[in-house]
Amino acid sequence: MKMIQNLNDMLEKITPVDKSRTGEIQIQLDILTKPQGSLGRLEELAMKYCLITGKNKPAVKNKIIFTMAGDHGVVEEGVSAFPKEVTAQMVYNFLRGGAGVNVLAKHAGVRVIVVDMGVDHDFEASEGLQILKIGHGTKNMAIGPAMTRDEAERAVLAGIELVHKYKDGIDILGTGDMGIGNTTPSAAIVSVITDTDPELVTGRGTGIDDESLKNKINVIKKAININRPDKSDPLDVLAKVGGYEIAGIAGVVLGAAMNKIPVVIDGYISTAGALIACEMSVHVNDYIIAAHKSVEIGHRKMLDHMGLVPLLDLNMRLGEGTGAALGISLVEAGVSILGNMATFSDAGVDEKSGM
Repeated sequence: MKMIQNLNDMLEKITPVDKSRTGEIQIQLDILTKPQGSLGRLEELAMKYCLITGKNKPAVKNKIIFTMAGDHGVVEEGVSAFPKEVTAQMVYNFLRGGAGVNVLAKHAGVRVIVVDMGVDHDFEASEGLQILKIGHGTKNMAIGPAMTRDEAERAVLAGIELVHKYKDGIDILGTGDMGIGNTTPSAAIVSVITDTDPELVTGRGTGIDDESLKNKINVIKKAININRPDKSDPLDVLAKVGGYEIAGIAGVVLGAAMNKIPVVIDGYISTAGALIACEMSVHVNDYIIAAHKSVEIGHRKMLDHMGLVPLLDLNMRLGEGTGAALGISLVEAGVSILGNMATFSDAGVDEKSGM
């Protein structure tokens, strides 16, 4: 894929959501056959969708989840319950349609596109797979930077370009991830950006025991101490303690904002990517919808930092884009209400008495 302009040029193209239409959209919602505000956050989602897209009565039809995959050198430190080979194995599972994200995406009518950002395996081109590989896994952040600054920027730009490639006709995007060990860089990112002790934002990931959790926390502290990421420079944080798929997710979120496409983020890893994107541009969080609250303890910290309230709390922690599929379904429901529900006038229903 030919790389587009440099990252700073791209960031300048992100503009705030135009909220001047809030009043007219609210009127559309209030004249529907229901008590005002009675459909709660579904009405909020309809409002947000219209403001982002600039449409009055939109329809959500073309839905895509980008599941970004990459390996992590920090797995060498024993931070995961699974070996890194599982990353590539799961990519093949996605392509066969056998993973959790495939099932939930099919349920929601969403297309899944798997993106190799940095898996330590060479895939052959196939339908449903985009190969944007920056490297064969990051380096071990416990002994030095995970990536060079150039690699991090290229990974973010690849995510932006991915959205540009698919943007025509897309009504909504979702993000997902696959990468054994990727809760470790995610915890490091939230720790640095929010200035929070790693112990307070580091969870068990794929299900590690108490001893392994202590090791994971120590590894994150070591990585931060060795690399000294600059919290005021999100690209520096990403390069030193991030991951290729996290960078790609940041790019997808930025690309969605540039193209005024609502983007539904999944759980912990997707939110780490979104957090980087929001630190790069102050306007980005207006374009983001948080699908759910992850079991991972640092997730709430990230959402609060971005001012996002998750739609669901289902004790999920799988990733892949599973939560995004459910979130997209809820956005579609809200938009459908706005577009298809009868008004009081159309239905001949009294607007006041009995309502």
